[in-house]
Parts: sequence; structure tokens; C-alpha cells
Amino acid sequence: MLKKRVDFKLILALIPFTILIIGFELLPAISVVVESFTGTEGGFSLEHYVSAFTKMFYLQAIKNSLIISAVSSCIGIIAGLFIAYAITKVSEQTRSRVLMISNMTANFAGIPLAFAYIILLGSNGIFTILFDQWGLTIFSGFNLYSWSGLILVYVYFQIPLATLLLYPTYYGIREEWREASSLLGASTYQFWRRIALPILLPAAAGTFTILFANAMGAYATAYALLGGNYNLLAIRIGSLVAGDVFTRPQLGSALAMVLGLTMVLSLWINERMMRRVRRDLG
Repeated sequence: MLKKRVDFKLILALIPFTILIIGFELLPAISVVVESFTGTEGGFSLEHYVSAFTKMFYLQAIKNSLIISAVSSCIGIIAGLFIAYAITKVSEQTRSRVLMISNMTANFAGIPLAFAYIILLGSNGIFTILFDQWGLTIFSGFNLYSWSGLILVYVYFQIPLATLLLYPTYYGIREEWREASSLLGASTYQFWRRIALPILLPAAAGTFTILFANAMGAYATAYALLGGNYNLLAIRIGSLVAGDVFTRPQLGSALAMVLGLTMVLSLWINERMMRRVRRDLG
């Protein structure tokens, strides 16, 4: 009797979660899939996918999103590896403070982040005006409202996120392994090449995938900074679903499917690469 009562309570507790998953995850996803295969005049059609992969405008949006996501993820993963290693070498108090700041900055994205960068480095930003008055040319050729500006803003939240995800991995590298390799005559390079990197690589590859998906799905930051002036996939989907002039939700759904499949493909490639890495290093 007691077991049945406990199970009933668990079922009741799961009802809100189930409603949340169905209402905010499954139904929107099914709606996107159905809309993407619905023609302009109704009925089943592939015309929106044909438009997405044949019109240069949408191909450029896909290309720009892939390049920005890859570049910002590479910068984030490289910086995150070094910062995460440095965190493991400082005192516990300093580590806690750095992790707290990293957690805060990793979640500081969207419109507030774009607004902060506009205040600091925009055309009339604080640092832009100060450096101009001081005669410094550090930011003379820098344009926040460009590709490089977008990369800078993306990197701001990619690096702390990579740091948070990577630093626990370093604790898997035991000090005894370093001492044993040293006693056997291995150099520091050989230790990192043969022992440490094989441990770090799966975590680094998994973190890169998360950073890539994070950048691909970023919308509010890019839109607040550049509006519709830069052709990104997330911005193009938003304009097609809730544009000011005209909307084409079916085409927007097809592009959303492309965005989702790109993330799934990146996960699949990552898994294939890691299998090969483990086999070669094993």
C-alpha cells in the first residue's frame, strides 16, 4: 500500500513536468516540422527547402552563422583550456571567485550584453571617445557593428562557458601520473601528449560542440547589436516568423529545421571524431 501511495505521488509530481515538456518542447517542435513541409498554397511541399538551399541570400545566412560559430567556438575553447588549467593552480578562495565571475559572465548575454558593448565600444562609446581624445589608435579601425564586433561579443560569453565546462576535467589528471611519467623519463611535453591530452580531448570536443550550438542559436545578442544588417540564420528565421514587413513562417520553419539539423550533424561528427581519437590513442 505504501509503495502504491509513493508511486501515485511521483506521478502527480511528474504531471507539471510532462505538461511543460509537451507544451513547450514537443508541440513547438512538431509545429515547426509540419510548417516546414507546408506549401504556400497549403498541402505537402518542399518548396521552402528548395528556396533555403538555392537562394544565395539564405545560403549566405547559413554560411555566416557557421563561420561565426566555428571561429568564436575555437577562440573560446583555446582560451578556456588555458584559463581552466590556471584555475586549478590557484587557491580555493581565488578559484571560487573566478568561477563565480565566470558563471555570471557566461549567463550575461542577449540584449543587456549588446547594450553594454554599445556603451563601451560603440561609435560614441566611452572607450571609443576616451581613446580618441587621448590620441590612442587602439580602436581606430575597429567597428563594433561588423563581423569582428560580433565575434568579440560572442567570445565574451563563450570563454567563461568553456572554462566552467573544462576545469573539472583537469582534476581527472592525477599528480601521481605526472610523477610516475617523470620517474620513467618522460618529458613534460610527452606527459601532456601521451597522458593528459587524451583525457582532455573528449571533454574539449564535447565543450566545442556545446559552444558551437550556443553560438548558432544566439539571436538576441546579434539582433540587438546589428539588427537586420548582418545576414545570420537566427536573425533570418526571426524576420521570417515575426518580421515588420511580411512574414513567411513556412520558410522560417524550414530554416529552423536546417539550424536544428546543423546542430545534430555537429554532434554526430563530434562523436565520430572522438571514436577515431580514442582508437588512435588507445
